[in-house]
Amino acid sequence: MQTRCHLSVLIHEQAKKYGNKRVLIYRDFGDTQWKSVSWKEFSRKVRHVSNALLNIGVKVQENIGVFSQNSLQYLYTDFGAFGIRAVSVPFYATSSEQQIQYMIDDAQVRVLFVGEQEQYDKAFRVFSHCPSLERVIVFDKRVVISPNDKNSIYFDDFLTLGENSPRQSEVEKLYAEANEDDLCNILYTSGTTGDSKGVMLSYGQFHAALKANDEVVPVTDKDRIMNFLPITHILERGWLFLCLSEGAEIVINTNPKEIQQSMRETHPTCMSSVPRFWEKVYAGVQEKINETTGLKKKLMLDAIKVGREHNLEYVYKGLTPPPVLHMKYKFYEKTIYSLLKKTIGIENGRFFPTAGAAHPPAAAIPPAVQEFVLSVGINMVAGYGLTESTATVACENDNDHVVGSVGRIMPHVQVRIGENNEIMLRGEGITHGYYKKEAATKAAFTEDGWFHTGDAGYIKDGHLFLTERIKDLFKTSNGKYIAPQAIDAKLVVDRYIDQISIIADERKFVSALIIPEYKLVKEYAAKKGIRYESMEELLQKPEIIDLFKERIDTLQQQFAHYEQIKRFTLLPHPFSMERGELTNTLKIKRNVLNKNYAAEIEKMYEE
Repeated sequence: MQTRCHLSVLIHEQAKKYGNKRVLIYRDFGDTQWKSVSWKEFSRKVRHVSNALLNIGVKVQENIGVFSQNSLQYLYTDFGAFGIRAVSVPFYATSSEQQIQYMIDDAQVRVLFVGEQEQYDKAFRVFSHCPSLERVIVFDKRVVISPNDKNSIYFDDFLTLGENSPRQSEVEKLYAEANEDDLCNILYTSGTTGDSKGVMLSYGQFHAALKANDEVVPVTDKDRIMNFLPITHILERGWLFLCLSEGAEIVINTNPKEIQQSMRETHPTCMSSVPRFWEKVYAGVQEKINETTGLKKKLMLDAIKVGREHNLEYVYKGLTPPPVLHMKYKFYEKTIYSLLKKTIGIENGRFFPTAGAAHPPAAAIPPAVQEFVLSVGINMVAGYGLTESTATVACENDNDHVVGSVGRIMPHVQVRIGENNEIMLRGEGITHGYYKKEAATKAAFTEDGWFHTGDAGYIKDGHLFLTERIKDLFKTSNGKYIAPQAIDAKLVVDRYIDQISIIADERKFVSALIIPEYKLVKEYAAKKGIRYESMEELLQKPEIIDLFKERIDTLQQQFAHYEQIKRFTLLPHPFSMERGELTNTLKIKRNVLNKNYAAEIEKMYEE
């Protein structure tokens, strides 16, 4: 049962309820050994952080920065800040120096918490350029602090300032004064089209979201949650708060590259994710099927077919499957489906909230991927939300799956479809605006208080469907409108395609920049005896270009002629954050790609 209280005291209230029950499973920075923390210990460390923050002079509603990957210390810091009514301002661990300098200056951050060496080094380099910044606190005790740095200390040393809770009476007073209107977080948008904006979220907005999600999302204190997405991301942040309010156990995955291994070692029951995770699973299975022959291949294909019919045609429509079909499904459930789940590490999995959006890479889940995941008995729960809506706007319920939709509207949000089919929002969970950006705030809302999402969609039979990102619509030189998201979603499920960016705006026809799955391309070349010296050379081989052309033509048959990709370029290096081509949430910055690959793009349009 959910514990409903102010976030400033949530951990302490849960500690009273659960005591020595395990709540956090983690690995120290750079360590391979899993350790655990009880609710009681969690509460104690949070109190120490609150006391320590007071001891270094942090004031009510002061902004503190957290520049780190997921970690135990991150959670201690966040809830410690909430305890003294400070505002937590999280930065993505992959943020550039330019980005963190902008956010530090914009939010006037005086105290910055950092994770590993990379974050510390960036903070140290920008320190002198940030007039407000006075102190850096380092989570990872392996970090080498510069001998010239007199402003940084380790988190463990910072905690000693709060040991024995020397200022707990002041903290208790602040608990009592905490209110729904206090600012809880400032979450900076990824800035795909311009400067990042700080989305202001109050405790009241989080509480409204937590209450609504409690009514819809069936997480309990028996669940083990894998922390996968960055805590900076609103989906993961809201999800973690929800799970903690329900008393669930949290596995903290600090290194994103270790997620698969972490899942196989800890066996979570639930995990929030984005479509790209399941696209990779789908592509992996398709690759396995293609490599398999004979009876084994026949069984795998039949298992997917049986699962689709059993779940999508009967179970999720509230119908009873025919006995023979059900018997077949149970057979595959014990064999092929269970093996797949074990391989991923979700053999105990109950449900997996997955966020959709109307722009890649976290696009609305490709139907082929959604069908596959649901067919093999993985309860992927589609949803939709934004930072400005405190995450969830719509969400599927258990056994209420409609392929292509992102679920039903949440009880704390009002949705209307406006001009150009734009999804408009109003309700308790919607931000009041952007930090110190009055013009942007005014532009984001109608006069009667509806928030512009910029996403287009429609509602059918109570389910919300996404169509495109309105600002991303392209208009060809022939006057035809192109939704690049629809093309992206169709093509990215191909096992040979890793990333794709559609080109069409003010062009005669649609083209694409494609990042192939290099491993598969190399394997194909080896099989066909294609010789090459570099990836650049390989991707220009006629045999490789023909391979991709055939696969693309097959996938885009359903599109109108003017929507189909006529030319494409295979790139030898993936899109990267270092070159400014991706945001911290891995969204493509089309304007940067257009600039960085101007020569390649122009070549595709040569007569």
